[in-house]
Amino acid sequence: MMLAFTACENETKETALNKERVEKKMPRPVDKEFGFTLNKYEVVKDTIESGDSFGYLLDQHGVDRGKIYLISEKVRDTFNPAKITAGKKYMILKSKDSANTPQYFIYQNDKINYTVVGIGDSISATRKKRPVSIKKREISGVVSSSLSEAIVEQGLSNLLVYELSNIYQWSIDFFKLQKGDQFKMIYSEKYIDDTIFAGIENVEASVFKHGDRSFYAFEYKTDSITGKSNFYDEEGKALQSFFLKAPLDYSRISSRYTKRRFHPVQKRWKAHLGTDYAASHGTPIVSTADGTVIASSYTSGNGNYVKVRHNSKYTTQYLHMSKRNVRHGQRVKQGDVIGYVGSTGLATGPHVCYRFWVHGRQVDPYRQNLPTAKHIEDEHKDEYFASIEDLKIALDEIPYKKI
Repeated sequence: MMLAFTACENETKETALNKERVEKKMPRPVDKEFGFTLNKYEVVKDTIESGDSFGYLLDQHGVDRGKIYLISEKVRDTFNPAKITAGKKYMILKSKDSANTPQYFIYQNDKINYTVVGIGDSISATRKKRPVSIKKREISGVVSSSLSEAIVEQGLSNLLVYELSNIYQWSIDFFKLQKGDQFKMIYSEKYIDDTIFAGIENVEASVFKHGDRSFYAFEYKTDSITGKSNFYDEEGKALQSFFLKAPLDYSRISSRYTKRRFHPVQKRWKAHLGTDYAASHGTPIVSTADGTVIASSYTSGNGNYVKVRHNSKYTTQYLHMSKRNVRHGQRVKQGDVIGYVGSTGLATGPHVCYRFWVHGRQVDPYRQNLPTAKHIEDEHKDEYFASIEDLKIALDEIPYKKI
């Protein structure tokens, strides 16, 4: 029994030795990153912390202060050492000799862009990009509780929630999504070295089935010089809405937005955070953009009023109506009549006080850079329809995901 155990033990040792000989003969895998063969260097990888400076980092790795100053002055136009940011990753490559002299400092500006700073015998700085590949994807999803959950449960990037919200912010009230709403997308993703996800490149086409209506969206370049593009539906109508200049046909502006106005009823100086449009009693008041009615009510100051949320950024309000024509929760289109001019509340004559919010703050709408997307013009429609034909077919062929 003892002899058998010894033979087995010798066999195990022989197997281990053979494995070691094979491993020694096999070439070590070449580790490449940022254009460098890392096996040739002693590599230091770390993250910039709050309070770290370029000089401090180099000083920690043996670069004397005189040379740090020289490096900083020479590369400042390409790489400003004073602007390194906490949380950014960096790498120092040192020579594999007894001195371990630092040769390169690599600063990762973001996932794709980086800067190589030569800190050895030759001082230089070069901005570079990691190789990026583009992969097209087709997806389908269904809302069970929220859009975010519908995206993430498929292992997809939450950035798609932002993309869809941005595309449909004027068409769909994302606060009112319903269980069973469905969507499909054709889009492209960016990958670093074919493996590391680096974001969404663009959305080519999508369709969102909300309630009993399908909202199509196709990306189309409207400016060949700037490369600017917008989203349009299957009829060439812009999905990005724009605001009417005024909520009614008015005779005059009786009072503008101001931080200081003498109130004609209260007889005191106070801010007037709206624009008053004088008009005949009963003149129709319209919503200046698509949106959802979030208030249709009466107060002693506002009188009959309507408030419309257009998207997560813009909200408008219409005061002193004689009569309201919409209810809370109702979806309205630009130009829909939401009420009629009156003088209810604190008003001395028939007018509508038009108020405008941006991210919850009341502002003067005449001083805002508001969306101005236009529909595809008639002379360009044939070209537009030809460009989206194959995309619409591909989109329609993607099966809807079901709950």
